[in-house]
Amino acid sequence: MSKNRSIEGRTVCITGASSGFGRAISEHLGSLGANVFMMGRTGEPMEESAAKIRSAGGKADVAVFDLKNLDLLTEWVTSSANATGRLDVMVNNAGFGDVGTTIADGDPAMWRAMLEINVLALAVGCQAAIRAMRATKSQGNIINISSVGATRRDSGVYGATKHAVNCINSTLRKELEGDSIRTTSIMPGVFATNFVRHIDGKMVEGVAAMAGIEKVAFDDQRRLPQGQLDQIQQAMPDSFGDVAYVAHAVEYVITQPIEINIEELIVRPPKGM
Repeated sequence: MSKNRSIEGRTVCITGASSGFGRAISEHLGSLGANVFMMGRTGEPMEESAAKIRSAGGKADVAVFDLKNLDLLTEWVTSSANATGRLDVMVNNAGFGDVGTTIADGDPAMWRAMLEINVLALAVGCQAAIRAMRATKSQGNIINISSVGATRRDSGVYGATKHAVNCINSTLRKELEGDSIRTTSIMPGVFATNFVRHIDGKMVEGVAAMAGIEKVAFDDQRRLPQGQLDQIQQAMPDSFGDVAYVAHAVEYVITQPIEINIEELIVRPPKGM
């Protein structure tokens, strides 16, 4: 039986790294000595994460662009692999949704955007990673962040995009049987992330009130400040998970021997909302 693989020195690409799961995964793997390539639409928080990673002895690079530009996505993955001579981990994390909205009242423009990011960009990210891993002869892991919504048949258009993620992941597992590349779909439950900006405001305010927050401080993009997210998580840790646990789940998957493939992994707090 092969030994578990170390993270130190491995090249990791992470999409949607400016907040939530992506940021937590970046900082955690960077603290373990990985060479982390982060991308997102907001540069400042990624630069803050990059500084933490470097101070912990890791290496970090930041790229700011919109995932709807699929050519830029492919170029970013390829250049990251070329810069280090390897690509060990691709984390397709970026995604969003409109949980709580009915199909009858939904916005087709939102649906199109979800399909572009949650499905199309993820598939292109997988494709670019496979080509880079093959070109550099890397033993690679592709991690696709899905959702527990993919376990339900009635989870709306958002859930449909996450069902698609799991379908892509399972298809890749079969396609890559002859390669030293493993694919995993991680399905988080409810965690304290800024996914809330796409949820009904009254619902967010109700949850915040349960955490003792009298006034929700949405910014111009309907995001909560990190302090309020932390307050919600700390007030209800059994219902709102800490994003660090998802980062540790990624660590677990990518350190397993290449001979094993953990195809799906559900990570959720002990209590439902």
